[in-house]
Amino acid sequence: MDRRAFVAGLALGTLAAPHAARAQPARTIYRIGILSLSTTSGLVGPEPRSPSTKALLRGLRELGYVYGEHFVTEPRGGAGRPERFPALAAELVRARVDVILAAGPALPALKETTSTIPVIMTATLDPVRQGFVQSLRHPGGNFTGFSLQSAETVGKRLELLRELVPGAAPLAVLWDQLSVLDWRAAEATAGERGWPLVSFEIRDAGGIEAAFRAARNAHVGSLLVSAAGILFANARRVAEVAAKNRVPSIYGLREYVEAGGLISYGASIEDIWRRAAVFVDKILKGTKPADLPIEQPTKFELVINLKTAKTLGLTIPPSVLARADEVIE
Repeated sequence: MDRRAFVAGLALGTLAAPHAARAQPARTIYRIGILSLSTTSGLVGPEPRSPSTKALLRGLRELGYVYGEHFVTEPRGGAGRPERFPALAAELVRARVDVILAAGPALPALKETTSTIPVIMTATLDPVRQGFVQSLRHPGGNFTGFSLQSAETVGKRLELLRELVPGAAPLAVLWDQLSVLDWRAAEATAGERGWPLVSFEIRDAGGIEAAFRAARNAHVGSLLVSAAGILFANARRVAEVAAKNRVPSIYGLREYVEAGGLISYGASIEDIWRRAAVFVDKILKGTKPADLPIEQPTKFELVINLKTAKTLGLTIPPSVLARADEVIE
């Protein structure tokens, strides 16, 4: 081969190599942060134990995302201790994740920690009244996602309690500051119906047992437990104490009933986490959270634990059983 032709070819090849590299950039692997009340170990990897995280990954698979190829998760779990959320939120910010998914109890910490990383709310009681977004249609900041609009279903839960435990005995509500909207909605509903209502507010988990003892001593007929904050972080404990004090109780989320509670009526959290994948997809493709309207639940479920009903000596009316989406035997 002519020496000049060889040198020219070598030079052209050298010049072409960087061009080829630029034409095929390395694939970006997105990092999806998850902030949860669960333990971190239950949230990790492509096959997590957490039902809500499983639902999210299922939703992402349905959209064509492959774990490890297109994204990985960066989970942080509070292990039932909401007071850990500020430190865990700061960890996710330092990790420079592309988006964070979190439910109601974790949102205040994220609000304080970041105004730039997109946050997808996997349900909170009422994000407008709680100050996370400007409006449902125009969130206006770095938060978007789902609203439980829990206060709007409080009336339905109180009506179910009246069906389960008819009579003149007062109804009661167990709540904390994160669920004050539920208490106000219950107060308004009971006032309209003329139902006597008793309030039991707790400040920390240590107040759970005392609240149920007070409810039993006040001879309440039944009790509504809010879904948020301290109470949800201690769902199993709440269900056990309710049974111990023989207080028929209704909850806003099925997780309480799976932990031994009597009955729940509310949005399907697993369905919300699966649908949250659509928000993740849009944000990763460049849509700003401020431009993604808040969605409300589309799937509600009535779940009944017959074992707990038997423990309480309570017969579930056939009209309520017939409406149940799931009955735990």
